[in-house]
Parts: sequence; C-alpha cells; structure tokens
Amino acid sequence: MSQTYHFPEESLPHEGTWLQWPHHYQHGVTYRKRVEQTWIDMTKALQANEKVHIIAYDATEKKRIIDVLEQNAVPLKNIDFKIYPTDDVWVRDNGPIFVKDGQGRVLIEDWGFNGWGEKFDFENCDKIPQRIGKDLGIKVINLNDEMVNEGGAVETDGNGVLMACKSSVISQKKGAVRNKGITQNEAEDMFKTYYGVSKVIWLDGITGLDVTDMHIDGFMKFIDHNTMITMDEDELLDMGLSDKDINTLYTATNVDGKVYKKVYVPATKNKVKTAYGKQLDEKGSYVNYYVANNVVLVPNYGDPNDKIANKIIQEQYLDRKVIGIDVRNLYENGGMVHCVTQQQPVGSLMN
Repeated sequence: MSQTYHFPEESLPHEGTWLQWPHHYQHGVTYRKRVEQTWIDMTKALQANEKVHIIAYDATEKKRIIDVLEQNAVPLKNIDFKIYPTDDVWVRDNGPIFVKDGQGRVLIEDWGFNGWGEKFDFENCDKIPQRIGKDLGIKVINLNDEMVNEGGAVETDGNGVLMACKSSVISQKKGAVRNKGITQNEAEDMFKTYYGVSKVIWLDGITGLDVTDMHIDGFMKFIDHNTMITMDEDELLDMGLSDKDINTLYTATNVDGKVYKKVYVPATKNKVKTAYGKQLDEKGSYVNYYVANNVVLVPNYGDPNDKIANKIIQEQYLDRKVIGIDVRNLYENGGMVHCVTQQQPVGSLMN
C-alpha cells in the first residue's frame, strides 16, 4: 500500500502556532494599524503555552514587530521570527499543512494556493510552505501541481472524516476556480491520501458569496470524533446556506455511521461594527475559533453575544481557557481567528 498521511486534529498538542504578521506593503499602513492589535492579542495568549512562529515581511518589519510586542508587554521567550515576504495574513489558507507519516514523523504538505481563485495576489504566500520546510530542514511534499487547497476549506474530525464545500474546492464557476477540470472523485482521492481520511462529506456551498467562496470553517467545526459545533437553522440560512446544505450538515455521520452530536453557538446579535466605527453588513461567526495548548482563541466582536458564545465554547474545552480575541477590524477583510493561525503538531521532524 502506498504511503498515506494523517492530519492531526487541532486540539492535539502543538509544538507551536504560525502567524503571518500584517504589514503595509500590500494594503497600506492604515490596514496594518487597524488589524495589528488582533495579532498582538493572539501572540500574548499563545506564547505562554507554545511557541509562536511569526513570519515578518522583511528585517525592518521584524524589528518593528519586536518593538510593538515589547510595548504591549508580550514576553519574547517563546517567540521566533522568519523573514519571508507575504501578500497577506491568511496563513490557514496558504501556509504549511503539517501532517504525520506512518511512523508518526511530522512533515509539511505544500498544496497549491492561487488567491482563492486568483481574486488576490498570491505569489509570495504560495511559497511559504517551501520556505518553512527549507528553514526547518523538514520534508515537504510538493502538491502544487496536483491540487489547490486552502486549509480553511476543510474540516476533519481526527477519525477519518473530512467535510468541505464544493464551492471552495471543486467549483468550476468563473472567479472561483481552484482546480480547473477537477472531478469530485479526484479531490476525494487527494484528501484521502494526504489527510488520511476515509470519508468525505460535501456541502454545495455558494460560489461568490465571499472571497473564499464559503469556507467550511466559518460555520462548522468538529470538537471531537462524535461532536460538531455549528449554528441553528435560522443562523445558517442567514449566513447563506441552502436548506439542502443544512440538512447535509445536520444529518452528517462519522465513520461508525453515527450522526454527530451538535453544539449550537449563536452568531453575533448585531451586524458587526468595526472598532473604528464602520458598520458592516453581516453578523459575525464565533465558530471560527482556534484550539491551542491550554487556551482556545475565540473571535469576539464587542457584541452582547460574545459572552454567551465564549461560555458555550468554554464548556466544550474544560481543560483549556477561552480567550476572546477582538476581530472586528479583521472581519471587515473577511476573516476571523482560525483563518490567520496554523498549528504545528508536536513530533519529530522528517527530513
């Protein structure tokens, strides 16, 4: 049998978290200033329990980031820096996918990244997995010519099941094409080999609804092999899901054929308003959280439902502390906490 790989679930022990720090080279200084606090808060929350690997655009940025962290009293002991140019901050989508081989050694999968169907520049970000692999001296499986795949487009339950939306993986509609001519079976075969799953559950999703063409991690996440966290029907309809997709989601079964238990978390009570006062047109999702060593980083919006959502998520992770991360300004650009973090599991590196 050919080598298959296993994608360790997010809640297993991390060696560290990778972050691509916001800079001004692509979207200007105002953009950087508006979103940077989110990275400061994440770094502060993560560094006590795992390494934080910060990708800085250049040496000048590295120095500036160190100054910013010191001004915010963030200890630097567990923080290291890599200097690579990036187009933007979405490391979940363009960054390395850390997997384990049959011997339990950690390696990197470098899937193709094309800026969510060539909507944005992607050349710098597409190179990040190879650069990290080279610097860590760790084996990189180059899948660039095989398949474009964004980390936020898939969710796995750690026990053989992967869920994704067709709209952000195999859609052939103009402006959303990740993989020209790919079939559903071909995509499933890739997921089975490189994520180590035996079952793929597809939602249709909606092409063009947002930049990502509906990433799964905006509205559902597996808590464990038997449980998912998502939203109630009205909230999902409000987010744009079809009745058919909601039915597929709610009736999804694990490898043992058991329907997943569901934990429901609300969306924000109000449509999100940025920290600098701009009214956005959508409510915010709390499902896009990140499970780290000893902490869970939950997107918060300065909304009455922050407290409710934090409490519900806290009840699912009794061994970790929920920390709310203000993502209001980041949300204007289409993402939350999970979109801008990438875990590196504990394990010996395969070189």
